[in-house]
Amino acid sequence: MTEQDIKQTIFQLLKKIAPDTEPEKLKPDDDIRRTLEIDSFDALQFVVALDAHFGIETPEADYGKIATLRQLISYIMKQKK
Repeated sequence: MTEQDIKQTIFQLLKKIAPDTEPEKLKPDDDIRRTLEIDSFDALQFVVALDAHFGIETPEADYGKIATLRQLISYIMKQKK
């Protein structure tokens, strides 16, 4: 799975959870929640959807490590190894 594949999946999941957002406008170092104005409930739903899609488990302690698009892609790639 490439970075681009992961990025596309992230965008698709964000659109499902927060349909009024435009995730494709995110820059690599933008804070996802702040930039897209996603509340904490939707953020949690997003992490659950990511975990289910990629077959990983993101502990709550790691949430701070996945705040930006770059961090999230890197985190998923490491978890998938």
